[in-house]
Amino acid sequence: MSKRDYYEILGVERCSDEDTIKSAYRKKAMQYHPDRNPGDQLAEDKFKEAAEAYEVLKDQQKRQAYDQYGHAGLGQSGAGGFGGFGGGQGFEGFDLSDALRAFMRASGGGSGGGGIFEEMFGMGGGGSRQRRNRGEDLRIRVKLTLEEIAEGVEKKVKVNRFVGCNTCGSSGVAAGSSKTTCPQCKGHGQVRTLSRTFLGTVQQVSTCNSCRGTGEIIADACKTCRGEGRVKGSSEVSINIPAGVASGNYMTIDGMGNAAPNGGESGDLIAVFEEIEHEHFERHGDHIICDLPISFTVAALGGSVNVPILGGTANLKIPAGSQPGKTLKMRGKGIPHLHRNGHGDQLVRLVVWVPTKLSSTDKKLLEQLEQSESFIPPKATKSFFDKLRDSLGV
Repeated sequence: MSKRDYYEILGVERCSDEDTIKSAYRKKAMQYHPDRNPGDQLAEDKFKEAAEAYEVLKDQQKRQAYDQYGHAGLGQSGAGGFGGFGGGQGFEGFDLSDALRAFMRASGGGSGGGGIFEEMFGMGGGGSRQRRNRGEDLRIRVKLTLEEIAEGVEKKVKVNRFVGCNTCGSSGVAAGSSKTTCPQCKGHGQVRTLSRTFLGTVQQVSTCNSCRGTGEIIADACKTCRGEGRVKGSSEVSINIPAGVASGNYMTIDGMGNAAPNGGESGDLIAVFEEIEHEHFERHGDHIICDLPISFTVAALGGSVNVPILGGTANLKIPAGSQPGKTLKMRGKGIPHLHRNGHGDQLVRLVVWVPTKLSSTDKKLLEQLEQSESFIPPKATKSFFDKLRDSLGV
């Protein structure tokens, strides 16, 4: 399965400087940190992939190799000794502990001085700081034909989601009422506990149950949303899908998940791509394979035939004496490479069609041809079977 582009993961341009890359990583790390998303495997995977992307792009040598050769340029140890990932399906060699260590290094080790820990846990600024509530991420599956994958496509999908309540302006408060500071978390929206781990003492932060993370208690709730600040609704979302994606790849559409309770930040929409099986083509990476039935005479004499390709047809020259199972390559007629120039190839397997009904004239002609030395098959030697297996790809 194809690995996602590191620049795409962090949401930065390929020309971005180190500060921009670090800032983008900090944002992703805070959003998907396991302490903020307990029990959420998808958030953990996104936290790990953001850390992996950052570890490569912050290092000039690794970044140069990645820019020139892609994931293949990193090799076995190209990203600090860890493998890659693909489409949120997990990691090879780069686990959660590696991601947490990358997170701590990016934050300066968490030893004072503010930074990412203050932003995440609300410890900076010389006083209490209320945490903004956030809506849940949503996941949808987007089915794509091979033709859509080859060209890239814009998909419009209807998403059932929580949206802000118009009656109370997403505040959850009835007209004429007000909010008070939550006595349990004292307006922080979070409660903190300390625990020991293999990384040392870690501060665990969880959402306050009394105020559901808002830091405030509603005296008189809005009757439309019952104090939630959101109601069930739907939105039409446009997704611009680049050419070359594969099943399991996904895109994140910021802010199109569920609206947060009481006017916080909306979650994201995660669109996971699913490839529809094609009638004629098999996909192998960025290459496609199809079977082409040809007549015995074309196989023997050679000729030009029209071959189906994605989006149309193309002419293919069949060499004289082509054997059943022979594979011909049509360069550049496959799937575009994702996030880089060029296309894969189309491989055409020849299938020699044998007629099942013959006229008396046909039979006489074939009987005459059978007497020709050219039509006498070679002896069934070991080398013959080896060549046959090679031509069939067995």
